[in-house]
Amino acid sequence: MTTSVSAKSEVKQSTGAVIQVDGLVKRYKDGTEALKNLVLEVQPGELFGLVGPDGAGKSTALKILAGIMEPTSGKALVLNSKPRDARRFIGYVAQGGALYPELSVDENLRYEAGMHGVGNRDYAKLRETYLGDMGLLEFSDRLAGQLSGGMKQKLALCCALVSKPKVIFLDEPTTGLDPISRRELWQALAVLGQEGVTTVVATPFLDEAERCHRVALMYDGAVHEIGKPSELKNALGLSRLEIAVRNDAQTIRALSELNFEQSDNIVDICPFGDHIEVLCKDVNRGREEVGIALANANIEVSGIEESAPNLENVFITTLKTLTKKEVRHIPFPHLKEKSENNNVSGVALKADKLNMVFGKFKAVDNVDLELRYGEIFGLLGANGAGKTTTIKMLCRLLKPTSGSVTILGDSSEERSREIRKRIGYMSQKFTLYDNLTVKENLEFYAGIYEIPLELRKRQIDWVIDACDLSEIKTSLVKNLPLGWKQRIAFGAAVMHDPEVIFLDEPTAGVDPLARRQMWKLIRAFAANGAVILVTTHYLDEAEFCNRMAFMASSQIVAQGSPQELKAMPEGELFEIKSDDTQTAFQILSEAIDHWRVSIFGSNLHVILDNLKDLENVKSILTSGGIKIESARPIAFSLEDAFIDVVQHKGRRHSAKQVSEKTLEDKQGE
Repeated sequence: MTTSVSAKSEVKQSTGAVIQVDGLVKRYKDGTEALKNLVLEVQPGELFGLVGPDGAGKSTALKILAGIMEPTSGKALVLNSKPRDARRFIGYVAQGGALYPELSVDENLRYEAGMHGVGNRDYAKLRETYLGDMGLLEFSDRLAGQLSGGMKQKLALCCALVSKPKVIFLDEPTTGLDPISRRELWQALAVLGQEGVTTVVATPFLDEAERCHRVALMYDGAVHEIGKPSELKNALGLSRLEIAVRNDAQTIRALSELNFEQSDNIVDICPFGDHIEVLCKDVNRGREEVGIALANANIEVSGIEESAPNLENVFITTLKTLTKKEVRHIPFPHLKEKSENNNVSGVALKADKLNMVFGKFKAVDNVDLELRYGEIFGLLGANGAGKTTTIKMLCRLLKPTSGSVTILGDSSEERSREIRKRIGYMSQKFTLYDNLTVKENLEFYAGIYEIPLELRKRQIDWVIDACDLSEIKTSLVKNLPLGWKQRIAFGAAVMHDPEVIFLDEPTAGVDPLARRQMWKLIRAFAANGAVILVTTHYLDEAEFCNRMAFMASSQIVAQGSPQELKAMPEGELFEIKSDDTQTAFQILSEAIDHWRVSIFGSNLHVILDNLKDLENVKSILTSGGIKIESARPIAFSLEDAFIDVVQHKGRRHSAKQVSEKTLEDKQGE
């Protein structure tokens, strides 16, 4: 595949670029080349995306541009200066954030403002603006170390913005953020662009990259594709088919056995929970080939739709060409035969009226769950909704304030040694040891889970192969990027062949190709009878789940299959195409509730209460100078459904609090 835009010529021919990179090389002492002749430029006010697999060099490039690291050779200019000389005009959010855990939200923000000489009057205004926009004002006295992962990310962004930078670099800023918070962050970035701030974002989420003005795809330390999302998708020259199927265990097993390696027409196929996505050269041939294969596998098709490729299709196709890698089926070496009890009719995990109270704060409120063997169950919710606390109670790392948990038939409150060996748990916060190598970490966990000595090498070899860790198995964990750590943690959690697997945001920070591989492994464990409870903020992949629950305000507010949940929203969803998506997004986000508006590819998705509100939206956009090309109602995606249901719950919860407070005041009188 050819590069969409010549990066080398672009630097030489363009003028007025805020960021100029030409022939940038970074070589570490051990001989590793993180960057190899990197070339790109970024224009004033541009929202520029960097995407690429784990280890592509994205973080290294951002550190050099932020003035934190020196290159080995090559040219890097920010605001026509060397990055280290422009640092007072640069904001930088490192991967995972860089906060002081022993300081409060306010203290972290105040410290960063002081470092950049921000006066008290400006600070007070900026504090109200940024903490308010990020929903952190009410937590201003909470220690940063006690915030959820998503709240830490938002605070780190506030700290980067408080100095009023002209250029800001963000390294995977939405990892750990729920869909609502992600929309809020991207709204903030759109506002910055309108104010002339130039932003460069490295992200593993390709739906987010679609919101950028331009995107560069990095691999092996260099840029291989660069251009507007629309240009990159058009250059692909492929069609996409979405084939709706049943979302049950039998279909999942059958889909995992489909093979189109001999086809010269089908470029890529990916099974999601209730549909299959097929990328093909000839759409009619694609329909025929896939239809025959599904019929032979006894998979019932309920509908087929043709649509344009998205940016993830571009990424996956390009990456497969560059790496010569495919999503592989690697059979797991099971330590025991599939139990006779492990069938879809048996309950493996049950929670009954589960509550958790920390002081005056109710983290989990009356949660009921029932998970069956062979089921993939998703627990989705906003940051701070109580998902991680619920998981800790379910696997008996945390004793509930009230309620009961039955796991694998055991309803005792203690976590016995035997039950522990039958559970796999991948926590949101890494349980790996930074000063051990990848292989040493796996050997440690093999011992913890009491895998027989004669089988440990076999199990560890499977993790290294299945999670594609062979090139880094002797590397210290502390030196690895987030995506690699996630793969190691996943392998460590499942290599002892558990019957119940808890995965708390397992694919956060993992690139799309590795994410597909991980979900293929998850589905294989479910097909063998294991029950899997997974939390994720990436709602496209949540459709791999058989059933799921939405959490809001510490409660479960909705529960069902992906199809049932997508049918639940009270409002209507509209797709709006315009001549300027970014500006339309900005105008509409300021005019109506910001959570109602999001960018999906080159279009806007807008959630409205009824059809009549669409005319008001059209009027707002037209008054703002936006030309509307089309506006039509569409079916809710899972992300749109999640936001609609959770926001409605949040408004009802707030109304209830106001009502209760009013009643208390009246009683006090």
